[in-house]
Amino acid sequence: MATNKKFVIKPYKQHAQMDRQRATTVWGELSGAIDEIFRKNASNLSFEHLYRNAYNLVLHKHAEILYQGVQNSVQTYLNTVSTFVANASDERLLEEINLRWGEHQVTMSMVRDILMYMDRTYVPQHNKTKVYDLGLRIFRDAIARHPQVKDRLRSLLLGSIRAEREGQLVDRSLLRSTLSMLMELGIEGTAVYEEDFEREFLRTTRAFYRAESLDVISKNTCPVYMRKAEQRLLEEQERVAQYLDRSTDPKLRAILEEELVKAHASSLIEMEGSGCRAMFRDAKTEDLERMYLLFARVPSTLEELRGAMAEYVKSAGRELVADQERVREPVVFVKGLLDMRDKFDRIVSDAFQGEKAAQKKLQEAFEDFINMDTRCAHYLALYVDDLLKVGLKGMTEEEADGALSKFIVIFKFLQDKDVFENYYKQHLSKRLLGGRSVNDEFEKQMIVKLKTECGYHFTSKLEGMFNDMRLSKDAMEEFRKAGVSRVGGVELEVNMLTMGYWPSQALTTCNLPPEIKACCQVFQNFYLNKHSGRKVTWQAGMGSADIRATFGNGRKHELNVHTYSMCILMLFNAADTLTLEDIQKATQIPENELRRNLISLCTNKHRILRKASKGKGVTDNDRFTFNANFTSKLRRIKVPLVSMKEAVVDGRAGEGEGGGGGLGPGGERLVNGIPAAVEEDRRHLVEAAIVRIMKARRKLGHNELIAEVTRQLSMRFPASPPFIKNRIESLIERDYLERGANDRKTYAYLA
Repeated sequence: MATNKKFVIKPYKQHAQMDRQRATTVWGELSGAIDEIFRKNASNLSFEHLYRNAYNLVLHKHAEILYQGVQNSVQTYLNTVSTFVANASDERLLEEINLRWGEHQVTMSMVRDILMYMDRTYVPQHNKTKVYDLGLRIFRDAIARHPQVKDRLRSLLLGSIRAEREGQLVDRSLLRSTLSMLMELGIEGTAVYEEDFEREFLRTTRAFYRAESLDVISKNTCPVYMRKAEQRLLEEQERVAQYLDRSTDPKLRAILEEELVKAHASSLIEMEGSGCRAMFRDAKTEDLERMYLLFARVPSTLEELRGAMAEYVKSAGRELVADQERVREPVVFVKGLLDMRDKFDRIVSDAFQGEKAAQKKLQEAFEDFINMDTRCAHYLALYVDDLLKVGLKGMTEEEADGALSKFIVIFKFLQDKDVFENYYKQHLSKRLLGGRSVNDEFEKQMIVKLKTECGYHFTSKLEGMFNDMRLSKDAMEEFRKAGVSRVGGVELEVNMLTMGYWPSQALTTCNLPPEIKACCQVFQNFYLNKHSGRKVTWQAGMGSADIRATFGNGRKHELNVHTYSMCILMLFNAADTLTLEDIQKATQIPENELRRNLISLCTNKHRILRKASKGKGVTDNDRFTFNANFTSKLRRIKVPLVSMKEAVVDGRAGEGEGGGGGLGPGGERLVNGIPAAVEEDRRHLVEAAIVRIMKARRKLGHNELIAEVTRQLSMRFPASPPFIKNRIESLIERDYLERGANDRKTYAYLA
């Protein structure tokens, strides 16, 4: 059964206000308790009671008495402690201050717990320092910065660090706790740590490593110094991890990098016998990698290191170009270039971490000496010629591709690519016409690589040469099937070459022997019957012949000779001795080629003819006699042609025009150091580029036109501004362009 219950609301019972006298009494009790905490007698205290007393003081507006009383108590206690710390000996000071610091942390944590309510209310309202931080501040001023402690403490810390740097064992935990104390005394900052320790630490560190680095570098080699520097950098990194504050790390690292690396970068690079030059020479990849990693800490020094590499490569490259022994052997010369490139590729890849800037510097260095003159273009063509004739023999397709790819790396550095093309075309024509290529597939691989690097226009003529050889093969099969390929015991093999694809040859007359003329006429009639409207021109200077020769005692040999040599030898069927003039009149062979073929037939190894004069050259009054006593172990003998230079006597043959003339490496006439045919092609290419640009733009300034022409032709050759300017003047004279009426530096296109 439910019963009614009455609820009574009682009036609020007001607490009695605590007066100042009562507050003083309560503080006295709290003060005694705090003193007991300082004396390590906290176990007998009731923290709940103490907390309530502190709470009541704050609640009744007596927090000022509490706050000021706590500050005085801590100050009094720490003043007493400071005396013990200040009187400690140097050997005991670090231990003593660490002991007192540990005790202080514990006692202030207890005091903070008792006064937690004051920290939450009174302190922020009146912009006061929290109790624990107040204790830190008093500890800092009374102990850490005591006149008899501050300097001694710093000196002991720095002394311990120096001792450790010199190889002595130190108490790292003691250093760590002391430096941690200085950090904490900064109260949410690093001011105490920086002012009382770090500033002087960084100054002494700089002085230490400046002196040590000078001493080490003066007494040791570059690799030894770098290993020492690397070791020191690791030690200091570990020091930061063990006991220094993290904020010190970037400042310390900057000092180390400046004193150990930046200050001695130039000396390390230039050090005689063990610096960069020696490392590059001996391919000391490990040492170079160590140097790169050290210098990478100071980016400004890396450019100096890259520059040293570039200068060494340029110097070594120029020595290679100037080495007369190597230059006489083009294949050996290019192999030296390839070996050098492989060596520095490995250095850049391994030591320089494949850095793009280093790769660019290396490329610029190679371009510098490879483009000193046009010889490199010729020698590269000779090297590829050797590869495709014998060098790739026995290689798989993959191996051949690797060898050709290595060559392309060097070819990329070449600026006079049109000069290379000129020589390459000449050698390719000889390989195709003489059947000397190792493998037609390798030839095509090379063409593909050149096309990839230089574009379609660079290889269009080369591809046309291959097409001509294919069509010639088909034409000769038809000629043989017709049954007219052999006339009077002479069998003719003809290659039909499209003019413009093949190396330009002067159309020279040559009186072929009657037997050969008859064969040529038969083929010409056959060919023109199938291809009406075409014109056939015979190029005897590009052919060869197999002839049977009978010497003394009936010795018979089959000679493979140049067509001109065949014409010369056929004359000796009617006479044993002939003069140079007799041979010239009978054959009408150009003088330079006549001398070249005669010298080839008079060499010591293949002395089929004897000449009356002494020496290698041919004089104007020379007489030649058939050498019936010629002997050879071989039945079939190939008589190679000597180079055109060997055929020149006293510079008579092949003289160039003016100071820029002369003969090139292959005996060709040079104009301003460039083969005459290439120089002529350059004129046409520049003019074509100018017309093409002006036709599109209609009107253009001089500098803009020069820049655009240079850009468009850069893949073939470096067109100089004076050369382009000459071609512009030529086009103006021929009414392709005109100068602006108001601005002479502007050109307009004339439709």
